[in-house]
Amino acid sequence: MGAIHALLGFTGWTMLLVGIVFAYRGVRLLGGTPINSWGRGAKTIEDPVFMKRVEDAHANALENLPLFAVIVLSAFALGKMEAINMLAPYVLYARVGQSLVHLSGTNQLQVLVRATFWGVQLILFFVMLVKLFA
Repeated sequence: MGAIHALLGFTGWTMLLVGIVFAYRGVRLLGGTPINSWGRGAKTIEDPVFMKRVEDAHANALENLPLFAVIVLSAFALGKMEAINMLAPYVLYARVGQSLVHLSGTNQLQVLVRATFWGVQLILFFVMLVKLFA
């Protein structure tokens, strides 16, 4: 897998997470929950804790997707894909790992593991940027 495929995978993973939220809300809507029950910051319903974790995992993915996209697309534009092709898949793996741990719970160990996966992504972003500037 190269950098472009890793970027597509990251995007697909982010879409899957929001798809879970969308499906949950669709089922709730069909069950009679008012459509305006999920306003930003002022929810009128209580979602299950798991759905809150899915929403947070999606938000985390959205925070890093633009950074990854800029790095990969810049490498493409600069003709330096070979500089990041080996590292980029690990960004995707770390993102999926971070999300899965996030979905599994929020105890102290899980938060530490999740933060470690996030740290791996940040280090990979930095290393890829250095390689692109070289």
